[in-house]
Amino acid sequence: MHLTTRLVAAWIAAAALGGCAQQPAGYAEKAAAQAAANAQPGPRRSPAQVSPPPTAEVSPQMQALIAAPYPPHFNAAPASAAEWKELVERRAAPVIAAIPALKEKLGVDVQPTRIAGVNAFVVTPRTIAPGNERRLLMHVHGGGYVFGPREAALPEALLLAGIGGYKVVSVDYRMPPDFPYPAAMDDAMAVWKELVRTHPPRSMAVFGTSTGGAMTLALVLRAKAEGVPLPGAIAPGTPWSDIAKVGDTYQTAEWIDNILVTWDGWLGRAALLYANGRDLKDPQLSPIYGDFSGFPPAILTSGTRDLFLSNTVRTHRKLRRAGVVADLNVYEGQSHAQYGSNPDAPETREAFTDIARFFDRHLAR
Repeated sequence: MHLTTRLVAAWIAAAALGGCAQQPAGYAEKAAAQAAANAQPGPRRSPAQVSPPPTAEVSPQMQALIAAPYPPHFNAAPASAAEWKELVERRAAPVIAAIPALKEKLGVDVQPTRIAGVNAFVVTPRTIAPGNERRLLMHVHGGGYVFGPREAALPEALLLAGIGGYKVVSVDYRMPPDFPYPAAMDDAMAVWKELVRTHPPRSMAVFGTSTGGAMTLALVLRAKAEGVPLPGAIAPGTPWSDIAKVGDTYQTAEWIDNILVTWDGWLGRAALLYANGRDLKDPQLSPIYGDFSGFPPAILTSGTRDLFLSNTVRTHRKLRRAGVVADLNVYEGQSHAQYGSNPDAPETREAFTDIARFFDRHLAR
């Protein structure tokens, strides 16, 4: 169709719509301009948009998170190891300060330990859910491979332990700037190998969000390669499964996600720091490029404004194409990992209850 014809069609469509529903001021001009801008095959172009927080079926607590401004560190550009460490500690301090109250709210106890020479925490709910007496979860925390040292790693582990009634081992793996890849994966694998020596692997699951979701996937890939028993189920929440900035929502959710905001801020800088010169498409860095055949059942969680929604969707589809049982939960309006950001939000309890029920279906007792 000729460009002029397309413009005329767009104007006619706009006029027709105006006859059956009131259009916002300037809609006809916008529709015509967009028709012209997208008249040829190739990249889609959209006008600047304002996205108010959704209200339909979204709790007030979650609406507040969705409406929050960008975090002040979103464009941080540490120029040295010392500056990275200062940023990490500044972000960790309020999280660590909130841990005692979160433990009480969720009814869990935490014991620091070392497993296979790796720092870890054992999180034990004061009430173990029936059927979970022999089950054990391993948690790999998120934080872009740089954030979440020590107790700052714990919130997600506390949530699933408290809401699901599971005993959880949370791995406090080594991180950049002092310990780039493969230190984090070496630590996670060391803990997993030790746990399978003393616990039935089919009674254990591995879970984590963001970086922790990617590491969960990478751990299964590595365990397959090394002949180590696999867990009975996994929950890679909004996994950073492609750190190479490949995926639709790296563009479509950029500047809309109010947690990660953009790959070109601290996030991409952390990816390069962690990779330490390694190919970003190495499956141990970006597990989406690995072989998912034989993976355990998986449940994935994301939100419609999540910069990593495409990471999550691509992972889900690849698991399904490999014949793996895989569930996908996507929450309205949520940016990256907001389903775990407020323990008082109904969506938080819903998300972690879904994960717990998934584990209950697939883990041996």
